[in-house]
Amino acid sequence: MGEMLMDVFEQYFLAMLVLLVSVVIGLAIRQTMKYLLKRWAERTETKIDDIIINAIKNPIIIWFLLAGIYGALTFVSIPSDILEYVEKGVLALIIFSITLTLANITSGLIKYYGTKLGVTLQVTGLGQFLAKAAIISIGIVILLAELGIEITPLIASLGIGALAVALALQDTLSNIFAGFYILADRPIRIGDYIMVEGAGEGYVIDVGWRSTKIRTLQNNVVIIPNKKLAESVITNYYLPDKPVSVLINIGVSYKEDPERVEKILLEEALKASKEIPGMLEDPAPFVRFLPGPGEYSLNFTIICRAREFTDQYLIRHEMYKRIFKRFREEGIEIPFPIRTVYLREEGKKRRR
Repeated sequence: MGEMLMDVFEQYFLAMLVLLVSVVIGLAIRQTMKYLLKRWAERTETKIDDIIINAIKNPIIIWFLLAGIYGALTFVSIPSDILEYVEKGVLALIIFSITLTLANITSGLIKYYGTKLGVTLQVTGLGQFLAKAAIISIGIVILLAELGIEITPLIASLGIGALAVALALQDTLSNIFAGFYILADRPIRIGDYIMVEGAGEGYVIDVGWRSTKIRTLQNNVVIIPNKKLAESVITNYYLPDKPVSVLINIGVSYKEDPERVEKILLEEALKASKEIPGMLEDPAPFVRFLPGPGEYSLNFTIICRAREFTDQYLIRHEMYKRIFKRFREEGIEIPFPIRTVYLREEGKKRRR
């Protein structure tokens, strides 16, 4: 009896010793990676080694712990059926942890190269999600196969279920793929001022997978499904760059001298380009006698450049005030529509 107890004690002692040594080795390697290898990786030009070290420095303890459990089982006498379940559980945890580690490494690499190539954050995020989903799916298939679970019927069932889900979520999936197209092609970016045919105009505040949000100048938010946005005509006032041309129309009486009017308008425009916020001095504003003679006025156009699309409102506001004041000082008449109405006297009403 005493020898049997000693044998049992020795078995469990050796098992615990193996487990403890495995954990200590795992912690030692983790500390080495955390300090020495991480410092070495930070000195290198590439970030790939940093991504790999950060991804495996924590799971490595789990790997050594599981390896210690697997090794400890060789010293302990337990029923074969229980041992089989324990071994499968350890194997399942190893496969699962390695799968997650590979998914994190792949995700980090996609983010790194996406940032390096200037790809938008949303596209990079989608790539990370898809890569993680693919690796985890492969890991689950391998895990089920190792556990002896038949996966062929499961894959067939998932295929039929996926088809049913795709049909039910057809509109949602259309918006998601349209969102991916928008993020990849980049016809709009967050912060751009755009006009969407039939949906109004405003600043892009969010480009999601299902919809795009636009904040109007009235501080309302317009939510446009990505499918509709991808099919609409979009005017992006920030592409190819932010500055835009501003046309300011002004009319004067037919009795005024066009040369004199042009000179006055040009003087005011050049002066205003130095004083009005958002109005650019370069290129300098200029005046054109266009669209020319009208129904009741001589029409001129001041052409200038604004820093961005919304600056034109302040520019127009200030320019019209300056021009009106200058015209009053110069005695230039600003006409208004005149209609002459002729009344024709009808014959006497018929007698009853």
